[in-house]
Amino acid sequence: MEVRLGPVTLHNPIVAASGTFGHGDEVAALCDPSRLGAVTAKSQAVFAWPGNPAPRLHPAAAGMVNAVGLQGRGIAHWIEHDLPALRARGARVIASIWGHSVDDYAAAAASLRPATDDLVALEVNLSCPNLHHGDARHAGAAMTAPMFAQDARLSSDVVDAVHAAAPELPLLAKLSPGVPELPEIAGAVLDAGAIGLTLVNTARALLIDAEARRPALGGRGGGLSGAAIKPLALRAVHDVTQAHPSVPVIGTGGVMTGTDAVEMLLAGATAVGVGTATFLDPKATLRIADELARWCAAHGVAAVRELTGGLRWPDLDADGEETT
Repeated sequence: MEVRLGPVTLHNPIVAASGTFGHGDEVAALCDPSRLGAVTAKSQAVFAWPGNPAPRLHPAAAGMVNAVGLQGRGIAHWIEHDLPALRARGARVIASIWGHSVDDYAAAAASLRPATDDLVALEVNLSCPNLHHGDARHAGAAMTAPMFAQDARLSSDVVDAVHAAAPELPLLAKLSPGVPELPEIAGAVLDAGAIGLTLVNTARALLIDAEARRPALGGRGGGLSGAAIKPLALRAVHDVTQAHPSVPVIGTGGVMTGTDAVEMLLAGATAVGVGTATFLDPKATLRIADELARWCAAHGVAAVRELTGGLRWPDLDADGEETT
């Protein structure tokens, strides 16, 4: 079950996705994190941030939409109060950072340097869809505000600054599914110093309360996650790993079962992020890891890494018919 994300070795490929496993050991108290490949903590900025107004979560068909807005008490608080509890339970921790500007990201990365020995990697969240990205510091802003992950140059600038501020930590850039130039943006962040990618974040979405004639969430728009976005995530992982064959990817989006995890690996992922499933069952990550191991055993797969990029496209003849 062992996999490698560049210089990082995980004893299995299942990773708890950022924002779904708590700040510290809230979920870890119910789900043994030492049995997972890694836990990605909720994204933190160098400053405290209140997040979006309530309500912040709402069910949707085959998933949910959230507009939490990256609420957190800041990296210093996280290092002092949350990280130790998570590490005490045996978790291999991937920190996640965000900011409103390139300087914010650089400051966040620098603030993590005292905790380097307690981290296996650093995820750079460039793609939260339910936050106003720019200089304005106000939650609940227009849902059409741009994000860093929509621009190759901005994404590259952020990763370059983070890499300079925390060169000891392997960097993973978390990108958005709603970008047609995703392989190009992936290439830009890899050139800037990322050793791998997390694909994908939630997809921009809007829920409407028909009776009130208002958005259902306090932050106006939000991010769709869950089974509904698995096809988007599979396509993103496939397209990016075809364009960048050697890049390690944590394939994330709609993974609810062990078979879903197999599909993500076949699409090209090296590891698999599990997020919304944890809202249904706090132990979902462990169940999915066990289901993946059983699938491999039942199908004669000796090493789970053999599945990565193993998607078989049919050969077609001149008439578009599949050949034998």
